[in-house]
Amino acid sequence: MTLKTAFAALVVAAVGFSGSAIAQETYRFAVVPKAMNNPFFDLTRDGCMAEAEKLGNVECVYLGPVEHEAATQSQIIDDFITQGVDGLAISVSDIAAATTVINKAVEAGIAVITFDSDAPDSMRTAYVGTNNKEFGTALGEMLLEVAPNGGEYAMISGGAAAPNLALRVDGVREALEGSDWTEVPGSPSFSNDDIALAVQQAGDFVVANPGIKAIVPVGGWPMFAPDGWKNFVEPNKAKVDSGELALVVADTLPVQLELLRDGYAHALVGQRPYEMGEVAMQTLLAIKNGETVDDIIYTGVDRVTADNVGDFLK
Repeated sequence: MTLKTAFAALVVAAVGFSGSAIAQETYRFAVVPKAMNNPFFDLTRDGCMAEAEKLGNVECVYLGPVEHEAATQSQIIDDFITQGVDGLAISVSDIAAATTVINKAVEAGIAVITFDSDAPDSMRTAYVGTNNKEFGTALGEMLLEVAPNGGEYAMISGGAAAPNLALRVDGVREALEGSDWTEVPGSPSFSNDDIALAVQQAGDFVVANPGIKAIVPVGGWPMFAPDGWKNFVEPNKAKVDSGELALVVADTLPVQLELLRDGYAHALVGQRPYEMGEVAMQTLLAIKNGETVDDIIYTGVDRVTADNVGDFLK
């Protein structure tokens, strides 16, 4: 073997080794929800974990504030930056606070996407989740469908600075514009994703507005506590059963579907949080592999009433 041939063989061997190493490289992706006590995000976690296992070279780390706290979320993201994770998927609690740490992460070479709630002017690569304006529009349209005669209504929201929820509120209002529905003073209330507080706010709206005709939570919080939601509905059950008080609620977690089936709501508009977790892992891996991904990746919505709730419960 000549010196030239031997050198060529070494080059081929080195390239082959490098290619093998790249193929086996593993990535650590962190999913940061708004709050870990919100069961909506449990489904995102499950989708993330399942997809990571399926992909094989991805680890999903799920960590966020226990409760909805933008400052705590920013600190957790900052900690992940220090750890040097390969990618971040963030449900933004506060645009200003999140944009700062998102940009810091990107500048540190970390792939960043948002899910569920976006920070569109940040340096994130993509958003995965619901079209929140259209989601709010769907809530308003479902209210018009189940209670076309109108009246006074109130919305319950989560965090006042959450961009996805602000878009939903806008969507509801646009859908009801020009109809016989009018929004009561103090709407929307802000529960900060506190399940018990959201239930209380539903009751407070009814007490403060005896003639109110609809409650529209733009997130599923009050129904995430089924006993609390039933305690709110029961004193008003005759009005609910007759359609005099319409209950149109966001999200379609299993407990909500069961409550709808049992007559404790009229309609649900659902997101697809499990798919958000799956697609987040796929998108971050694609970014790390140097692939081009769409700036916006919508995961779709579902509209559920008593007529089709059985299909969703299967």
